[in-house]
Amino acid sequence: MQFPDDDNGQLLAEIADAGIDLAQMHKIDFYILFEQKVEAEKFATIIENDELAPTTQLVQCKDTGIWEVVTQVQMVPDHTLLGQTEQYLESIANSHNGYGDGWGLESE
Repeated sequence: MQFPDDDNGQLLAEIADAGIDLAQMHKIDFYILFEQKVEAEKFATIIENDELAPTTQLVQCKDTGIWEVVTQVQMVPDHTLLGQTEQYLESIANSHNGYGDGWGLESE
């Protein structure tokens, strides 16, 4: 299977090489980072009420103090769809001084 030559394409290739079926629905975690807890909480509240990504978790990195909102979306991990979802989440996060830090998929 061929993937575009970018970060998402490389990650998809690694996941496919690990034997994960990319044609199936998976729970994809998207990571959004914030300097301030209040901004992270605002974003988390907005996303929790969004039908796309109702599952969120707010955690603080012990080493850096950065706040991370992990937003889980159930989807088929398609390159285009992943990019669109990242852009959508980041467009909301940017208005709260947050920024995207990629995505991940755990094998189930």
